[in-house]
This record gives sequence, C-alpha cells and structure tokens, in this order.
Amino acid sequence: MSQNNHPTTPRKSSTFDDYTLSEIRRAAATGIYDIRGGGTKRKVPHFDDLLFLGASMSRYPLEGYREKCSTEVVLGTRFAKKPITLKIPITIAGMSFGSLSGPAKEALGRGATLAGTSTTTGDGGMTEEERGHSETLVYQYLPSRYGMNPRDLRRADAIEIVIGQGAKPGGGGMLLGQKISDRVAEMRTLPKGIDQRSACRHPDWTGPDDLEIKILELREITGWEKPIYIKIGGARPYYDTALAVKAGADVVVLDGMQGGTAATQEVFIEHVGMPTLACIRPAVQALQDLGMHRKVQLIVSGGIRNGADVAKALALGADAVSIGTAALVALGDNDPKWEAEYQALGTTAGSYDDWHEGRDPAGITTQDPELMKRVDPALAGRRLANYLKVMTLEAQTIARACGKSHVHNLEPEDLVALTIEASAMAGVPLAGTSWIPGKTGF
Repeated sequence: MSQNNHPTTPRKSSTFDDYTLSEIRRAAATGIYDIRGGGTKRKVPHFDDLLFLGASMSRYPLEGYREKCSTEVVLGTRFAKKPITLKIPITIAGMSFGSLSGPAKEALGRGATLAGTSTTTGDGGMTEEERGHSETLVYQYLPSRYGMNPRDLRRADAIEIVIGQGAKPGGGGMLLGQKISDRVAEMRTLPKGIDQRSACRHPDWTGPDDLEIKILELREITGWEKPIYIKIGGARPYYDTALAVKAGADVVVLDGMQGGTAATQEVFIEHVGMPTLACIRPAVQALQDLGMHRKVQLIVSGGIRNGADVAKALALGADAVSIGTAALVALGDNDPKWEAEYQALGTTAGSYDDWHEGRDPAGITTQDPELMKRVDPALAGRRLANYLKVMTLEAQTIARACGKSHVHNLEPEDLVALTIEASAMAGVPLAGTSWIPGKTGF
C-alpha cells in the first residue's frame, strides 16, 4: 500500500478551462448556440503591444502650450461634391435604432456634434432624434435595406455601404423579437415581436463590378454630393481594400475582430476575422500600391479605447478611427451603479453582453419604455463629448511628443513593438532592434 506524503494541488486543463466546460454543459442542456453582444473577449495582439518613440536628442518635440497640433480630417475628397470636415479624427460607428434605444441614439448625435465629429445610423433606418441632433450623420446602407429610402439617403451627409463587420465578417445581423417594438417594426417593415435575421450579403449585387454600378446609382440619387464609404470586416484587408477602391469608394472603413455587435453567435465573435492590429498595414499597403493613400481615406475601428489607440492607428496609416463599444460605455453602459440589477440577470457590471435580450439596466441596449427613461440624452451626450475630448487631447499629446504638428504626421517610424507578433502585424521593429519579422534580417 503506497502512501502519498506530498499531495499535489488539483490541476485544471488550459484547453478545457472553466468557461469552456460551462459552454459544453450549456450546449448539452439547450441544444442551441450562444448569442451575445459585444466584441471578442479573448486576448489578441492589440495596440497595447506598441509603444511610441518620443523625441529626445534626435527628434525635436513641440511645446504643448505654444505650438499647435491639428486634428481635423476631411473625408470623401475623391469624388464627392461635398466632402465632410471633422474637427477630430474619431467618429461614432454605426449602431442601429433597435439594438439601441431612441434616447441612446439621440445621445450619440448630441455628443458627436458637441465634439465636432460624425455619428452613423446603423441598420434599421434614420431616426428623427439622431438626424436632428447630429450635425454630421452617416447613413448605413446594409443588406437588409431596413428603413432605406431615397429621402433619407439625401438627408444624410455621407453613405456607408456595409459589406462586412469585424465581429462577424461573412455573417448577417440579428434582432430578437423582444426588441422589435411597434416603432422598430414600423421602421423596418417587420412584424412586431418576431425574431429578425438579416442577410449576410447584399441582394442586388455579387461582386465589386456590380458594386461599382450600385455606387453610381447612389451618387445619382444624391447628386454626387455625398461621400460613399465602404465598410469591410477584417478578413482579407489587402484585397478587400483594393476592390473597394476599384468599385469607387471615397472612404474605406476597416473593422477588426475586436469590433462589437449587438447580437451574433459567440463562435463567430471569437473565431472569425483578424485582430484590428493585423488589418491596418495590409489595407494601407493596398492604398499605397494603388497610389490612393490619403486620396481614399481609411477609417479603422475595432477595440479603440483611448487617445493612444487613436494615435497608433493614425501612425500606421489610418486617416481616422471609429468607436462603438467605448462610446456606449461613455453614455453609461455597464455602469456599476446598476450592479444589483446586473447581478439579478446573472452577470456583473463590465461583463454584461446579453444586449439582444432587451433588458439592459442602463437603458441603452433596450426598447423597454421604463428602462429607456434611465438615459438622459443631454447628460449622456455631454459625457460622450467629454470622452471624445480627452481621447483627442491624448492623441495630440503623443503627436507633440513625437514632434508632429498634425496627428496625421505620425508614422510607423514613430513606433516599436513589444512582441514579435505585434511587430509582424504592424510592420514596425521589435523594441531595441531593427528587426521586423518577415521583412528584415537580424
């Protein structure tokens, strides 16, 4: 009889961790896949893996209190008669009325206008609250065509044709019946209370040649005034960007896998697409190879959180960035003051992602009339404007430290990477070396 005098601590599997085990049990019990909102929760190489090389002896910094660092950006200069000028290079991404409440959409418009930037309709059409409070409003044109009409196309300041989304490239949208209220049903021409699942591709064209014709139709409808954006999910950014340019885009919007969504399969969110950091340089390379960099503007989205992220995206070649999840947090999403109610839903503030259920205690991702009352659009709009101001100031601070008089003057030469993966993805040297994996020798 053997005796274990040195008992070991039970060891859990890194492959079958607690979350994986709980998902197997949930799937076995229900027979359905998990649907949730938000973006990927797995850790992937991101902007935190890059650092700026501030000025020292070999570079001359700018004095923040005396020397200007500009932040404005002009979008749609290729073909549009009326390009849009923004005070800051940070825009608000498309989030639909339906997935978000009316007060939340109004707050996004108010905040963007106070900050001097644009907001975007998302799927489901244009609400009067958002149009009325958005100085610059981009109208999303999606496969569903929900709420689409020529009048609203003309009322918009730009049109964004959505080909793909970072959280689900190749997949369509979902809006469950509990969020399809009378108003949402009317705007989308849907039956009230019935689950909706929109198409993953546009019904009237099958490729870039057809898309070129569609873009020309939209330009004719709007008198060639509006910039036409094409939004692509981060999957094959070099070729997708090149084809978007070929089809006639004024602006390319590139959404990495950290981009959020209101509702889709978790397996999609976590296992389809590429990290935002891996998408930027191939897209910029495509624009450079076509001689269109800065002529066709590039907006990057997916996991942008602060001014450092903004500055890094611009340094890698983007003209602007777009935020979605961060904007909702600024409005009050996942606020700890609703912790008791989050716990009653089986989650906690900071982790709540069941946006499709329409029970959001913060009143942002819901159509419940009582919950919506918790959002004060004016106050939430000011919070968003404050957040955008801080992000812009942070990006300016970094640009000045690198000796730049405009945030667009930031460049890859200003960056180094902390990991081999980030170095290879961003195309900048590993810190302390001149080595870029796959490009240069040691």
